[in-house]
Amino acid sequence: MAHDLVIRDGVIVDGLGNEPFRGDVAIDGDKISEIGKVPSRGTKEINADDNLVTPGFVDIHTHLDAQFGWDPLGTSSCYHGITSVVLGNCGVTFAPCKPKDREYLAELMESVEDIPRESILEGLTWDWETYGEYLEALDRLPKGINVGGMVGHCAVRYAAMGERSLDETPAGGDDIERMCELVDEAISSGALGFSTSRTFLHRVPDGRPVPGTYAQPEELLAIGRVLGKYQRGVFEAAARLGERDAPDLPNTRKEVAWMGELSRENGINVTFGLAHSERRETLYQSVVEFASEENAKGARLRPQTTSRPIGSLYSLHNRTMFDRSEPWRDLKNKNFGARLEAMRDAYTRERLVESVDFEQIDLDFDRLYVLTPNRVRYDMQPKDSLGHIARERQESVVEAFINLNLETNGRVVFYYAFLNQRLDPIEYMMNQPVVAMGLADSGAHVGQIMDASQPTWLLSYWVRERQMLTIEDAIRRWTSDTANLFGIKNRGRLEVGACADLNVIDLENLGMDVPTYQYDFPGGAGRYVQRAQGFKYTIVNGKHFLTDGVHTGELAGVTLRS
Repeated sequence: MAHDLVIRDGVIVDGLGNEPFRGDVAIDGDKISEIGKVPSRGTKEINADDNLVTPGFVDIHTHLDAQFGWDPLGTSSCYHGITSVVLGNCGVTFAPCKPKDREYLAELMESVEDIPRESILEGLTWDWETYGEYLEALDRLPKGINVGGMVGHCAVRYAAMGERSLDETPAGGDDIERMCELVDEAISSGALGFSTSRTFLHRVPDGRPVPGTYAQPEELLAIGRVLGKYQRGVFEAAARLGERDAPDLPNTRKEVAWMGELSRENGINVTFGLAHSERRETLYQSVVEFASEENAKGARLRPQTTSRPIGSLYSLHNRTMFDRSEPWRDLKNKNFGARLEAMRDAYTRERLVESVDFEQIDLDFDRLYVLTPNRVRYDMQPKDSLGHIARERQESVVEAFINLNLETNGRVVFYYAFLNQRLDPIEYMMNQPVVAMGLADSGAHVGQIMDASQPTWLLSYWVRERQMLTIEDAIRRWTSDTANLFGIKNRGRLEVGACADLNVIDLENLGMDVPTYQYDFPGGAGRYVQRAQGFKYTIVNGKHFLTDGVHTGELAGVTLRS
């Protein structure tokens, strides 16, 4: 009998770290049914043409919580081989939610993750109160990729304590009991885990730290015991690392210690974001050491980092580096075509150049990197900086900005790294077995960053160019390793019986397009989108989902439950 789908003549990278081999993959229904030399024909066949055949990537750190309400494809994640995503990171979720609290949670998400409040309120159905009902609402949404989520501390604490949830006063016994009940309902309904925010960087609109920031260890450990009771679910934290700490990092050590205790006590995985920052040059190394020490005592801590810098984007489409100047603010009030036209006018151009007060701009233009349609790189080479290009052209940086926009018809984008600001710390962290790949923040800070292309950069740069990682190890890190960390069963691997999420990848031609700004959120709000080249085919649950990044019409994604 014919198989439903056969992918032929590929280099199979199984996602488990084994050596690649040539062969075919047969799919029946939503499962892989045969791997190797497949003699039977397929009702549908895809010729891999000696390209890589890999599992679909599993992105464990996204903020696509709102976007799936109106974007069933899960862009830009889907363009980069991602077939499963985890929502609910950093403690910010839309459930549990009383009807009267919907606006509050939308405003909190906007404040923390830069997703427009009006788009959230307009684009979601809001037909839930409990987390289980939220997962049922996810079930009803059409989805091109698989979607699971954690229940967030902000929503849980606000539902249990109201305005008191933002106070520095510790939660009382009754408060903790109510929070544990809400988390219990979520985990029993299939939440992939629980997330919290501890960093003082995350704030509600009035400037106070988000609910849960001041939670004491006894509150967090009590919630951890709920996950321990079920023996499933990950505990994720936007941890307080290096903040309000002495040079020898006693508070950071305590932060990692309670996470280690929570993990050991309950036999669960704990993960948290980790990145290099020049404000505390060796913090990342210390945190890796602290986590390794806890794991040596029986914990299961996995800090997660990115394969490239985390950076802000500037462009003529949204915000520029010069917007404090009145002529630049006037320019921003025009439509995009009129902005370009104004730059061509000699008088306007002169006003734009002369109006900029560089004392008001806290940017080093030698570290502001230029992304153009024919050159999208994140390795921060000095020759790609706006400062270098301006000097080479014998122009000011403002003149160079204007000319680059005119030469590319406004498609140029400028990139400024604020975390993982050098490649050597990234390489160090990727060489540590304790560190997982993640932190892409897809769906968050939609007008400021675009980091969904993390797996594409990992493969094109660290594997193909630098050869720092083998292809089998790089694929493992974005497939079975992330799936296992979050308890996502039968995904992130190519083996008989596994769910049929796959990519066919042309590694030699793998790359990224320059981010573009488009207005496709509810209410006409804008965001950055980044496509890729080299992902020839993407299969989700046995259905052919994308060809060269173009949607086939299939929407076979499912809700992932623990």
